[in-house]
Amino acid sequence: MQTIFVMVKCELGQSYEVAEAAREGIEEASEVYSTSGQYDLIMKFHLDQGIDIGRFVNSRVQTLAGVKDTFTLITFKAFA
Repeated sequence: MQTIFVMVKCELGQSYEVAEAAREGIEEASEVYSTSGQYDLIMKFHLDQGIDIGRFVNSRVQTLAGVKDTFTLITFKAFA
């Protein structure tokens, strides 16, 4: 299992709709939070080993209606 975080910038006024679409439409999404600053949302995904992260983000996250930009963080080890 690999864990990634995707920070999402949404079109103006679309962050709640994007968050709901991610929670309902992407089964790998374990948590979705609203944030302040440059990005509107941060999403946590648990992916099976061998899944192409770039293709997953490109085809599953960036294609959600209202997504303007993404920034992906790949994790290595959980300490807690």
